[in-house]
Amino acid sequence: MSGADPEPHEYRLLATETVYEGRVISLELATVAMPGGGDSVREIVRHPGAVAVVAVDDEDRVVLVRQYRHPFGLPLWELPAGLRDADGEPPLETAKRELAEEAQLSAARWSLLTTSYSSPGFCDEQVLIYLAEQLSDADRPEGFVVEHEELDMTVERVPLDDAVQRVFDGDIRNASAVIGLLAAAQVRSANPRLRPVGTD
Repeated sequence: MSGADPEPHEYRLLATETVYEGRVISLELATVAMPGGGDSVREIVRHPGAVAVVAVDDEDRVVLVRQYRHPFGLPLWELPAGLRDADGEPPLETAKRELAEEAQLSAARWSLLTTSYSSPGFCDEQVLIYLAEQLSDADRPEGFVVEHEELDMTVERVPLDDAVQRVFDGDIRNASAVIGLLAAAQVRSANPRLRPVGTD
């Protein structure tokens, strides 16, 4: 009997059907070949992806925004963030635009902190989380209109250590904010090697 590892199963896509298309997401039914000879239908939410920004000033304070999120019926503390919904716009440029739109800030130094899959069991959303440093005031991009929930958005600067504690207190629950704040704190304490900003 051979001790070699078995060949990994090939999860072949047998059929696909888009059953809903919305402004941001679509819902797809994918029939996939499974181990053992059978198949199974997977419900997949297709998402354009997003960016989030851990913006840290010279006093080691991080920029947080408080925005109403209707699925939970309450405002959440988050990082400046937004969808990658502008055709052809590189993710770093999206991050710069979102920081200007939501916090009226720009940054002279950018690093890619990490990349996360929000909920890979059913959704293909990928979030690129950036570290922005050497902040300065900036105008909102020309043509940008503050509307809807953003009319009620508040922006605060909080010491990074305090923001991390608020993660553990359960006060900050947005996934990108949790990941980004903990990653930024690790950068401060351990100085890990970060990927180039052009990396997905």
